[in-house]
Amino acid sequence: MDGRKVFHDSVTTLSPQLGETSHGLLVQSAKPEQLTERMSVLFSLAIPPDALGALEEKVANGETVSADELQKNYSPKEMDINGLTKWLQAQGFTDVDVSKDRTSIYAQATAEQIQKALQVTMVRVTKAGLTYTAAQNAPSLPADIGASVQAIIGLQPFRRAHKHSRMRTPNNSNRAGLGQTEADAPSPNVENAPPYLVSEILKAYNADGLPVSGNGQTIAILIDAFPSDPDLTVFWTRNGLPVAPQRIERVNVNGTNLPAPQGEETLDVEWASGIAPGAKVRVYASASLSFVDLDKALDRILADAATDRTMRQLSISLGLGEKYFGGPAGEIAVQHQKFLKLAALGVNVFVSSGDAGSNPDTSGQSSTGPLQVEYESSDPCVVAVGGTSLKLAPNGQVAAETAWASGGGGKSVFFKRPAWQHGPGVPSGSNRLVPDVSLTADPDQGAFLVLHNKIVQIGGTSWSAPVWAGFCALINEARVKAKKKPLPFLNPLLYPLLGTPCFRDITQGSNGAYDSGPGYDMVTGLGVPNVAKLIQALTK
Repeated sequence: MDGRKVFHDSVTTLSPQLGETSHGLLVQSAKPEQLTERMSVLFSLAIPPDALGALEEKVANGETVSADELQKNYSPKEMDINGLTKWLQAQGFTDVDVSKDRTSIYAQATAEQIQKALQVTMVRVTKAGLTYTAAQNAPSLPADIGASVQAIIGLQPFRRAHKHSRMRTPNNSNRAGLGQTEADAPSPNVENAPPYLVSEILKAYNADGLPVSGNGQTIAILIDAFPSDPDLTVFWTRNGLPVAPQRIERVNVNGTNLPAPQGEETLDVEWASGIAPGAKVRVYASASLSFVDLDKALDRILADAATDRTMRQLSISLGLGEKYFGGPAGEIAVQHQKFLKLAALGVNVFVSSGDAGSNPDTSGQSSTGPLQVEYESSDPCVVAVGGTSLKLAPNGQVAAETAWASGGGGKSVFFKRPAWQHGPGVPSGSNRLVPDVSLTADPDQGAFLVLHNKIVQIGGTSWSAPVWAGFCALINEARVKAKKKPLPFLNPLLYPLLGTPCFRDITQGSNGAYDSGPGYDMVTGLGVPNVAKLIQALTK
């Protein structure tokens, strides 16, 4: 395509022929009236390569930078931003909005305008019963306008992240009150049996009785909706925690109507606030799991983290198999740049590794897909959290803990091995390995959750990630008390602790292609934390 830059990695290539595809999609022609549909598109500008490499090196070395330095030295050129903005407006795009860090330009246009401006063919794509207007081929921009653009996101809205939680409503629940209303449900009556309470999980990981509660810290959560206040109140009451709804802050990123609570948002908030009851929890609701909406939420989180020094932990329980992305220069490059900046600011992002073992399919709920890890957990600027199956003895001690069979893990096909990822058991090779750490996730040994005024049992690595974010808030509070700076990116600090009392090694179990064993493994990572020992080690 003469004179134009083509963005092949920004889409999944669809055959020019209509009909069924190998991805399980149905592709049909778009009718004229469907081309009037308005779509939101993200144009992502790249940090100049030299600056990007320098920032990645700093983060890998456990260094942080100030928000001012990040904005000054790690942003695109102003002339590139202005040139793209003016071109979009000339093509009929509206609501053109530049993110605060200057790397994301969001704009809206009809499918017909997008088709003409980006030289794509718009079709109708049906996936899992839902039909979307989407680009059939890779978009392009005039070479001079697109020179600094790394990806164009939003042209295939059928590609979206999925949640990492597994609901289980047990028969003859060990917790009394299942299915009863808030008014008449009694307190849980069987100790140290699933669904587990906050105090039981704190004890299992040596985090009980500590002189920290997350005070002075803010835990951010990225998800599509908000939990309900009544559910939170019942959860806190049943767990013997302070009822403090003012600790939960809500950010509606797009200012639109949000989905009703479905469980993931409730799990994240109930357990993050339960593990760190002194912390604030700020929920960034994206309204959908489309990548444009998730990227906009990450931009808002990045902007807030630049001014709010208490927000130094973020939990994300979403993902999609790497092999379902167009390529490393598309959505993955967009989010990697955002995670890199968050890590550079000292925000630790805990991402669940997935709930379909070593072979997740497009839904993330079945282990019938190709051998792969899920992104976002494979990003080298996040802490990937895998899953275990935890059984407690009647006295609350750990009776057994093995790898959860559905915990995500393996080798990234997009990211190279970070300099910090080495140690006993870490296999040789050049790929980023997942996960980094792990925690209880098995829904059969699941978490106590209050959803729609009912007690349910839930699991998945969506449980593991917000608990780790809560632990991070405890560690950061301890560092403040020790007159130390907040944590930098955690992974360079955690891997040297492999084999020390800071982690309990998980040596049994498998997630399909990979087995747990002594030292690091691609099922449970470094193992599960001994929080008291971690605080000790990280506040010296």
